[in-house]
Amino acid sequence: MNDLIKPKDQDSLIAWYAVFVLVLAYVLSFVDRIILSLLVTPIKNDLGTSDAQMGLLMGFAFAIFYTVAGIPIAKYSDVKSRSLIISTGIFLWSIMTAFCGLAKSFFQLFLARVGVGVGEAALTPAAYSMIADYFSEDKLGKAMGVYKSGAMVGGGLAFIIGGAVVGYVMNSESIILPILGEMKPWQMAFILVGLPGILIGLLMLTVKEPERTGMEDSLDSKVSISDAIKYMRKRWNLYLFIFLGFSFMATPITTALTWIPVYLQRVHEMSIADSGKTLGIIIFFLSTSGVLVSGWLIDFFKKKGLKDGYFRVALTICILTIPIVYLVMNDQSLDNTLWWLHPFVFVASMPLVITATVLQIVTPNQLRAQVSAVYMLFLNLITALLATTGIGFITDYWFKDEMALGESITLVNLIAMIASIFCLYIARLNFNKEFTKA
Repeated sequence: MNDLIKPKDQDSLIAWYAVFVLVLAYVLSFVDRIILSLLVTPIKNDLGTSDAQMGLLMGFAFAIFYTVAGIPIAKYSDVKSRSLIISTGIFLWSIMTAFCGLAKSFFQLFLARVGVGVGEAALTPAAYSMIADYFSEDKLGKAMGVYKSGAMVGGGLAFIIGGAVVGYVMNSESIILPILGEMKPWQMAFILVGLPGILIGLLMLTVKEPERTGMEDSLDSKVSISDAIKYMRKRWNLYLFIFLGFSFMATPITTALTWIPVYLQRVHEMSIADSGKTLGIIIFFLSTSGVLVSGWLIDFFKKKGLKDGYFRVALTICILTIPIVYLVMNDQSLDNTLWWLHPFVFVASMPLVITATVLQIVTPNQLRAQVSAVYMLFLNLITALLATTGIGFITDYWFKDEMALGESITLVNLIAMIASIFCLYIARLNFNKEFTKA
């Protein structure tokens, strides 16, 4: 096992090196996770899948096993080497992304996406826990902001690089490989983005474990999953509404990473390469900016003594998102749609760092990874049901018109924002009762 980094070293270059490697891993995870959204059209053409099935692949197939595997993996992350656990997860999801390129049917692609979800379940809960041990509370928002920006950098690169790769391979002929046989262009795209992740997995092994901080005396150093559930159950009125509120709040950015590229291709007739490049640039700059600004805001409120600043920022974001998402999805002009995508992506990205920071603040060290994993269960199931699988089913079975994709995206996001405002308002009240002095 790696040597522990002592507390005096934890706000040092060593800590920022760890964040840097974790960001690379996060970037990679998003590239591997959302490359599928650029390939919806060719996969539908080759495998005969529907929007509902593609929604399952982008959402349910990934999310359900991500969440099921996440909780036991998080248990080990609370007591074992987190860097080793993350490295193992990187190897697994990279290989399974490449296996997506070997799929010859919907079922085979479904199974490969399950593997991607299981591998990626090792990253975020352990990463949250490590970063919280590396940095003091007054610097945690900034550090989490840098880490969460990796998601958006990854999303941007997935569309930019993925769009370029897809554009290149889609203009190529099918390739005949030894043993594997004929490979369609979309299959080669999966292989090309999956295999390089093995190098990031090796790099993760160079990150040393920070010494665990924020231990609660009333809890043992090793806490079982049942103990974690009991702890959260005692504070259910806080945890439940945090989990629900921030999960619903993640719906807009999830739709940006899954169905909006399809919307640009289908409704505005953009090519795969052009939609990937355009959306990728917007996400790369505006999402990253949104996450970093959000991290700065919550640190600002912290220094001003407003302990519930996390929720104030989150509620403001929800209110702003409602009119913006309507304007993005209901303008017939491509230029106007792309213009409104800029503020939409910026605002939709801001909650990512708030959630990560709040969970670390309200949770003792022994439970951080497990609590984060339970949150990821809520997050992935809700966003899978609403933002990925839900939109596909609504388009197919409610509107019964694939050109009504914009209406489906609008409807889902409006429902999610209203639910988020309700839940976060209650979470803020409960947070203030517990953490704010009268």
